[in-house]
Amino acid sequence: MIKPMFGHRPKPRKFDLPLRYYNPEEDEDKKRRERIKFESHTRRRPAQLSRVIFLVLLLALVVYLIS
Repeated sequence: MIKPMFGHRPKPRKFDLPLRYYNPEEDEDKKRRERIKFESHTRRRPAQLSRVIFLVLLLALVVYLIS
């Protein structure tokens, strides 16, 4: 608060941007990895669906035996 009274001006902050270069081979590798991950997730759905169906049938059997 006192510095502006004595003619002090704030200096702009220094910013160093790291240089990046486009590497098409690395981009292709990332695309392949994403495809593999996407395919691995689809395999889990049928197992989960069969587990849900089994639990529903088990619950129906329990309700049938109780009533």
